[in-house]
Amino acid sequence: MKKQEYMDAQLLSGNKNTGFTVSQIYYSTYQVSKLTSHLEVHPKDYSSQLGLWKLLGKRRRLLTYLSNTNTGLYMKVLKKLGIRGLKVR
Repeated sequence: MKKQEYMDAQLLSGNKNTGFTVSQIYYSTYQVSKLTSHLEVHPKDYSSQLGLWKLLGKRRRLLTYLSNTNTGLYMKVLKKLGIRGLKVR
C-alpha cells in the first residue's frame, strides 16, 4: 500500500467525500509536497512557485475554517500530516 493510500485510509476513515474539509486539506498537502520536490530540482520554475503559493493560501484558509468549526479534528489533522498550526495573533 502506498503512503498516500495509507494516509488516506487513516485520516479520512473511509470518508471518500472530496468536499469534506479534511480531505481537501489532505490532498492540498499532498500537492504541496509534490510541488516542493519539483521546485528543489527546478528552482527557477516561477509558474510552479506561484501555484505553490496559491495552494498554500488555500490550505491555510481551509485550516482556519477547520480550526474554527472543529478544534479536535483540526489538532488531529495537524498531528497526522505533520504540518504546523496557524499563527495566533
